[in-house]
Parts: sequence; structure tokens; C-alpha cells
Amino acid sequence: MIKLENVGIKFNLGIERNYSFKQLFVDLLKGKRKKKQPEFWALKNIDLDIKKGEVVGLIGTNGAGKSTLLKVVAGVMKPTEGKVSVSGGISPMIELGAGFDMDLTARENIFLNASVLGYSEDFVKSKFNEIVEFSELHDFIDVPVRNFSSGMVARLAFSIATIVEPEILIVDEILGVGDVAFQAKSEAKMMDMIKGGTTVLYVSHNIESIKKICDRVVWLDHGKIIKIGDPVTICDEYRNKIMK
Repeated sequence: MIKLENVGIKFNLGIERNYSFKQLFVDLLKGKRKKKQPEFWALKNIDLDIKKGEVVGLIGTNGAGKSTLLKVVAGVMKPTEGKVSVSGGISPMIELGAGFDMDLTARENIFLNASVLGYSEDFVKSKFNEIVEFSELHDFIDVPVRNFSSGMVARLAFSIATIVEPEILIVDEILGVGDVAFQAKSEAKMMDMIKGGTTVLYVSHNIESIKKICDRVVWLDHGKIIKIGDPVTICDEYRNKIMK
């Protein structure tokens, strides 16, 4: 269902952040060349095969490449090298609320965000009450989103993203949104999707959540896969490593 073959993503890091066209022109007149920008591989030599209905967790420290890998699978980023094959519709929960217009109300953003996700207006109208009910934002539905807390924005975005059961669900640290009760409801919603056969790629720093939900775990470090295997075994080894 998801297959990555020798996937790599390379970025160029600018040494001189304030380098301008004016400075470039001056340097050319003086015969100087701009320094070559160093390369940074966010992902390198990634080989991963995820089967239909499988729940795979990604663990690693900040900067390990977890979110980048999710964006490659979601099609948000194109790999520098290698091949990505995805079979099935994707619902990406990455940077929830990033597509919201903060000057619009929650009601207006429901239709805006849903249209970005590919849902028709008629479909959204039929699911509108369900979205509001799940988000628990009844009293704020006609309030501009700029007045929302980050937790409220994430709750609204999560409620929109989960109005259908996608074939592939990509989740990046979203089960920690809202209060404890909403976190439990979000996790229950995702578990329902898993039971329904949804394939899940899940990133979290909550090791216990990874152990509970996932069938397999991929341990990433500096853009490379360290190990793939049983959630309990890999998570315990990872935890012991970072605690040293």
C-alpha cells in the first residue's frame, strides 16, 4: 500500500542568510564567488514497505526525519532521490490548522478546509453538525479562528480531517490536542479507523501510545532507519538509548 525505495531528501543550508542580489553583483565585479551551500540530507536510503491495514509508528528524537517522511508519503514533498509508491486515498494530519484563514470564522473555515481536502460542499453540509459536535466548539462556531487557542484550532482541524474513514491515515503528534477528555476521544476515533482497516503511519513522542497502537515501529535517527520491528522491543531499546 505504501512503498519507499531508496528515498532521500536533500536541502541546501545557506551560510549567509542575508546574502542579497546587490551583494552578488558586488562579488561578481570583484571576481568573488559565493560560497557553496552545505548539503543536509533530511532522509537518506529509506526503504519501507507498509501493507494494507497495518499501523506503523515512527520514533526518533527531534530532527530525526519523522515529519519529513510523513510529508514525502503524503505527497507534500518530492524526494531528491528514490521512489515513493502509494495506493489509496490519504488523509494527512500534519500541522493541523495550517490551511485555516485566521480572519474567517470556524464555520467558514470548516467549508474552506474541507474543500482543500477534496470534500464537496454538499457533503460538508451533511457532515457539518457532526464536525461541530465532535470538536465541542458549539459556542464558538461563528467566532474568528484568530481568537482560538492552539488547542481549539487543532480540535477543529482534527474534526474536519476525520469526517470520513480514509484508506491511509497519516498522523503527526495530534493525539495530544485539547484537554484529557478530548485526547481520549481523538484516540478512540483513530482506533475506530484502525479497526475499520485504515492503514496508519503514526508519529509520536509518546512511547506508550506507540506501543499500544502500532503493529510495527520504525526508529529513525539523522534521516536514516536504525531499526524496524516489534513496538515493545524497539521502543524499549530506543528509550534506553536516549536515556543514557
